[in-house]
Amino acid sequence: MNYHDYLAGEPLIVTVAPTGGVHGKEAHPNLPETPEEVAEAAAACEEAGASIVHLHARRGNGERAFSRERFQALTEAVRAATDDVIVQHSTGGTGVPLEKRLEPLRTDPAPEMASLDMGPVNRYQHLTSENPRGMVDALHDEMQVRGIKPEMEAFNPGHLNEVHAFLERADVADPPYVNVLLGGGTLTVPRPRNLFNLVENLPDGAVFNTLATGRHQLPLTTMGILLGGHVRVGFEDNLHYRRGERAESNAQLVERTREIAELLGRPVATPAEAREILGI
Repeated sequence: MNYHDYLAGEPLIVTVAPTGGVHGKEAHPNLPETPEEVAEAAAACEEAGASIVHLHARRGNGERAFSRERFQALTEAVRAATDDVIVQHSTGGTGVPLEKRLEPLRTDPAPEMASLDMGPVNRYQHLTSENPRGMVDALHDEMQVRGIKPEMEAFNPGHLNEVHAFLERADVADPPYVNVLLGGGTLTVPRPRNLFNLVENLPDGAVFNTLATGRHQLPLTTMGILLGGHVRVGFEDNLHYRRGERAESNAQLVERTREIAELLGRPVATPAEAREILGI
């Protein structure tokens, strides 16, 4: 995907990550935690223009959960509240063994998509996710068996080396889908030129998504729209609408993204159009 796809008016896939697995209501009282709250947020985001919802499950006390049962309850609530949104499960985890990270892939039905972290990442003060190649391969093997589209997460430029190598050794359904992340820790330094470089080094034929955290979400996702890619917004990555002002809801961030995309000449994709673009 490239600038010509933008000029051609390629529909924009908007993914919303409404909750994440790190911060909770202490960070924002409107951040959804329970299945019912996440489902309500997902429905509002679908109506605002999101076609994919990226899900993390939580325990009753709000802490992150990895069990199939928690993801099952969450997925069922989201599917009941939404019309046709694509469900994407997170398989990421800090210090979490492989067996637990496989659990989100084993709901019934399986999620249509799941994240696949392509290498180690440090975030916040004490969080490190190792993601060795053996674990990446094992997670992808499970996705293949269950017919799940992987979203390859490149946390920094070096992870694009991992993406290229992974595509040489693994049978990944076309088109390969790469999520490029910019932000703090060992994510790519959030500068415009770095987004250009990430896009320039994608595998041939890859579809890409731009994820930028905090105050970088708005400018860098807007750049991603212009570069012909897709975008992710939501409270997992950013809690603010503008400097000094919290966003009211996840749907407000999706709505703003839709308005910007349409102003720039790209309609937002319906879930059906997103499935066609991603080969689901």
